[in-house]
Amino acid sequence: MGLRTAPPPIAWLMRQALERPRVISLAVGFTDEATLPVNETRALLEGILRSTRRGRAALQYGTTAGDAALRACAAARVRVQDAGAPGARGGAAYLPERLLITNGSQQLLYLVTEALCDPGDIVLVEDPTYFVYLGIVQSHGLRCRAVRLTPEGLDGEDLKRVLTRLGREGELGRVKLLYMVSYHQNPTAITTSLERKRAALDVLRHFERRAGHPIYMVEDAAYRELQAGDAALPASALVLAGAAERVVYASTFSKPFATGARVGYGLLPRAVHQVAVRLKANHDFGTANLLQQLLLEALRSGVYDRHLAVLRKRYACKAAVMLDALREHFPPAVGWDEPRGGLYVWARLPPRHKTGLRSRVFREAMARDVLYVPGAMCYADDPTRRKPAHEMRLSFGGARTGEMRVGIERLGAVLAEVC
Repeated sequence: MGLRTAPPPIAWLMRQALERPRVISLAVGFTDEATLPVNETRALLEGILRSTRRGRAALQYGTTAGDAALRACAAARVRVQDAGAPGARGGAAYLPERLLITNGSQQLLYLVTEALCDPGDIVLVEDPTYFVYLGIVQSHGLRCRAVRLTPEGLDGEDLKRVLTRLGREGELGRVKLLYMVSYHQNPTAITTSLERKRAALDVLRHFERRAGHPIYMVEDAAYRELQAGDAALPASALVLAGAAERVVYASTFSKPFATGARVGYGLLPRAVHQVAVRLKANHDFGTANLLQQLLLEALRSGVYDRHLAVLRKRYACKAAVMLDALREHFPPAVGWDEPRGGLYVWARLPPRHKTGLRSRVFREAMARDVLYVPGAMCYADDPTRRKPAHEMRLSFGGARTGEMRVGIERLGAVLAEVC
């Protein structure tokens, strides 16, 4: 497995940003540096460590599954977020004993994939999808089949078509899970409606009878809390009938609070939870207890939600700056959709113009000290379709607003020469 694992593409892009101090990176999805809660975190840690008894407990090992109070708090938070959804069910899906605390949501995704899949198995992914998850898939020796993504989310009819084709090819028994980023998707910023989630779960349940085993839906909700504006978001798939035994819900406290405090979590079906806890024990025996106590205190004290409100306004402002710059500097032939949350803008060139690492666009952008994520990195290797190569992911999370304007101006000049 170690020899099979390829270096993640984002590592190369991050290295370019570090080795070239003048480069403006619109590539990496860092969070906003200026809003990191330094003073709040210092006060929270001082409060925890002021008491010798509490301080010692926080500095001691914890349990593999995670601190019981934080698990209960996280499970209740998701349940409140889902409350009020029409026809909501699935109370069992929110039980704290189904929740696992991990080192960021990335570890949760790794553990779940390891628990459910064997080398040669097939995972279904959105087209395009979160490219770091594709690295997990590749390292486990898995294959992908891509499912069309629409402005409302995953296309249920295309999911049915993909599974039907796999059935004809005798491969349905190798399908283990569907992975989707359901809120402000990375890279497109699309949010999947609850009806699309219901349709997808129904399709999976229909085909798993022929597969001979459960096919799970893995809902990655890492960007759920990074919403711009106050419009209501759709509930998670946990509200759906039968979700408690088929839906894996992955989320994180890192992006909404502080990415350096890497604490993620997931609500898992009982059988998957049991295996994932065993695997995590082999990884690390449990997420850092001090970080868990920090997040628990941030949630209980209200610091977390107050910081989240600041962060959401900041990202809405930065997104507006990027969109204004795009309208001013990008040629009319380039299109994009306005994000309603998350950290990204997904830009589309005319299909004949490529944006990959070896393309003229990327080379010229590098020469002008600006970086983006080539869209082809966000598409799985699927032998049933040609991988699109004319898009780019632009992040407004980490770059300062002034840098962002300059970066978009430089990139716009490159695109004006090409398009």
